[in-house]
This record gives sequence, structure tokens and C-alpha cells, in this order.
Amino acid sequence: MLVIPSGYSRDLCDGLTRRELVRVGGSAALGLSLSGILQAEEARSKGEKVAGGPGFGKAKSIILVYLQGGPSHLDLWDPKTDVPDNVKSVFKPIDTKLSGVQFTELLPNLAGVNDKFTMIRSMSYTPNGLFNHTAAIYQMLTGYTADKVSPSGQLEPPSPADFPNFGSNIIRLKPPEQPMLPFVMLPRPLQESNVIGKGGNAGFLGRAYDPYTLYPAGDDMDLAKMDRISIDDLRLRPEITATRLERRSKLRDVINAGMPALDKAVSKSAINEYYGKALGLVLSGKARDAFDLSQETAETRDRYGKNTFGQSCLLARRLIEAGTRVVEVNWPKVANSDNHSWDVHTGLSARMKSQSAPMLDSGLSALIADLDERGLLAETLVVAVGEFGRSPIRGVSTSGNGNSDDGRDHWPYCYTAVVAGAGMKRGVVYGKSDKTASAPVENPVHPGQLLATMYHSVGLDPATIVYNHLNQPREMIQSEALPGLFA
Repeated sequence: MLVIPSGYSRDLCDGLTRRELVRVGGSAALGLSLSGILQAEEARSKGEKVAGGPGFGKAKSIILVYLQGGPSHLDLWDPKTDVPDNVKSVFKPIDTKLSGVQFTELLPNLAGVNDKFTMIRSMSYTPNGLFNHTAAIYQMLTGYTADKVSPSGQLEPPSPADFPNFGSNIIRLKPPEQPMLPFVMLPRPLQESNVIGKGGNAGFLGRAYDPYTLYPAGDDMDLAKMDRISIDDLRLRPEITATRLERRSKLRDVINAGMPALDKAVSKSAINEYYGKALGLVLSGKARDAFDLSQETAETRDRYGKNTFGQSCLLARRLIEAGTRVVEVNWPKVANSDNHSWDVHTGLSARMKSQSAPMLDSGLSALIADLDERGLLAETLVVAVGEFGRSPIRGVSTSGNGNSDDGRDHWPYCYTAVVAGAGMKRGVVYGKSDKTASAPVENPVHPGQLLATMYHSVGLDPATIVYNHLNQPREMIQSEALPGLFA
């Protein structure tokens, strides 16, 4: 049977789905036509450019700690003292490892390791319908603003036409070098209200480049959910032995050997390589072992924090150790909500002190320090950032939301990000906010520039051309990397 593929799918980097390839065969003429299509796709994909400069290609892997909800920079790592009471944080400033640099009392552990990372205090953008979470999250993780944005920032659900998450771009152009899950997202999806997952998938690249999602069952307030991780899809069913699966693989090889045209096409698209890696992934048990947090000592698990966020950070370290290229740890609470969400329109004092900040402090500080102690920070880029900060003046409305005197609204004009490892400068504050942390006064950094820097770090030119669902060329990101962040 012959099936000629119609249009361009993005299940493979060559534009054809695995199913379409397997269904082609028997006719040399059509087989050669398929090979021609693949050759054309391969030539076209060589739009990838070669860049260089400080930090280029230093990172073998990336861990993004995505603080969905928008943390208050004034109440964490950019406190201001000589300001009016309605601007000043309710939390006391404390000294850090760096002379003249203060955090608030909420971050004692991070204050003790800030000589290991660079803090960008000048993240900033002017919103265009991006005051609310979903649109801002989409921009931060894809580098593009969405087509349909209301003044409040609400969006339609995820679409196959969306721009891809940064991790999907990376694993497409920098596939893993060993049988391991290339891109893992945990412990919950990105979410604002009923819009779930926008900016968190491969979009027009095709589902082949979606992240492996690890979302343990349980409510967001269930802090022990990481103890119930289920990875059944990485485990052989009891009735299928490893020997039986290997025999299936050999049968496939025999069939392919009888179809030279298909074999040639498969060779061009590296299907054999990917199939072999997938088989090895299941048979080796490497991924299953990486997900097994019980292999860590009680002391290490306590260091990260016995909660969903802390254990997710620990799991991120284990995954990159095992060979995963990209891990995205999403803050384990829906963006716009109460309790330990960063969306502190009300109840900031109690929520940040007793819920969100202690988890961030222990989890992120342990991740950076642990990677450094193991010698992994040199080749792992760690980025911690949200979609925006919080308003300098408490109790005012900047996005149409109601805010109490003990709350801050959304603020994209100035906020803070943390970057560490993979050649980044250590113990540096990059950029500077003004007296009230309302706007940058030195080195403003747009979210797109941060993404471009992440691409640069893994050895990809940010201007690399990718093709969307309509087969149209698009730059991976329309921003340039920031060489000033690298040592």
C-alpha cells in the first residue's frame, strides 16, 4: 500500500510523520520522490546559523524554574528602604554574600549562595495586552506575543499554530546524545483560570517535540504529591519482556531491509536513530531511575524542601544528571489564585512569609548549590523568572484587578530574574532598578533577550530560522543574546 503524505506535518524535523513514512514503500519511483522531499527539507533546515562569543555552547542542559504568577521583586530580592511605607516591603532587608546587596528576610538561604549566580534586576517590557498572566507567560516562554490578546491579556487555549516553547526549539535542533527524555515539564501545567498549557508545548513544530509532562495526581495544595510519581509509560507492560520487544525491533529491521526506498528515506530522517533511542530508553530503565527520588538521602531531600516545589527542583537535578536536555519546573500553583500562588493581590504578608517564599528559598538555593558541588553547574544553565513583577505601590490597580492594602498588582515594567551556571558571571547584579523598583535605570532586559541568551548558551543562534504550520520561515526569537551576562 502506498500513501503520499499531504502537506507538511511536524512530527519529524524533516516535516513528515513517522506513520506516513512507515506507510510508504514498494514503489521505487515514489520512494525516490519521498527521498527528494526529505532532501529538500534537510537543505531547507540548514537555515540554522553558527554563532559564537562569550558563553556560546557552554550549556549542555537548561533548567528553567518558572515562577508563574509573578513574584514580588520588592518583597524578595530587590527591596527598597528609603521609600514611602506603601512602597516599602513589610519584610526586613538582610545582607547577602555580596557586599551592598540585600534581599528580604524571606530569602536567607538564597542570600547565602548569591555569590554563585547573577541577578538581573532590570527585567522589563511595556505591555501590549499583556497585563494578565497567560499572554505574559506565552511571551516569556516563546518569545512572541499571541495573535489573539484582549486588553486584559486573556487568550484562547493552546493551538497547533502557536509558537513553540523554548525547550521544544532546543531539543529539535539539539537532540539528546543518549537515550533519555529530552524535555521534561513538571509538576503542573502552566495555567491561568481555565486557560491551561498556553506556551507550554511545541506548537507548530509538532507534538514530537512536546515536553514529557510529569503532573502527579493531587490538588495544588497537596505538598506530598511528588512522592506519588507514576511513570508507567516508561515501564514495559508485564506481558512484554525486553527480549520480546527487541525481537520486534529486529523484525522491523528485516522489513526495512526489504524496502530500499523507505530505508533510504528513513536514513535521511534519522528515524532509525530515534527509534533506537526510544527503545533504549524503555529497556535501560535510565529514565525510571532518574525519577526515583527515594534514591536520594533524607538529608538531601530535606535540603531542597519536602514540598512539591523543592522535590521538583531535586528531580530536575536528577534528570539533567541522567542526560535530559531541558527541564522546566513550573511553580506548583495555578498563576492566578490564592494560598501559595505568587499572585498576591491580597494577603501578601502572610502568604509570602509562610507559603511561597520559604519553598522558593530552600528549593532554588539547594538546586544551585547542589549543582555547583557536583560540578554540574559549569555545564547547566539555571534560570528563575516569572512573567512579571508586582506593583511598587501596594493597594493600587494596574491590571483591572482589585488589590487590598496588603497586596500588589501586576507590574511588567521592572522585575527580577536569576541566572546561574554555564559560563554566567557569579556574584553579579546585572542592571539596576530605580528608587522604587518601578523601572530599570541601567541595562533593561526584555524577556526575549533572556530567551535569546538561553538559546545562545546551548549553542544555538537566536536568529535560527524555523518553519511554522503554514511552512513559513520564522526567526526562533527576534532578540539578541546578552554577552554581558557571561564571564
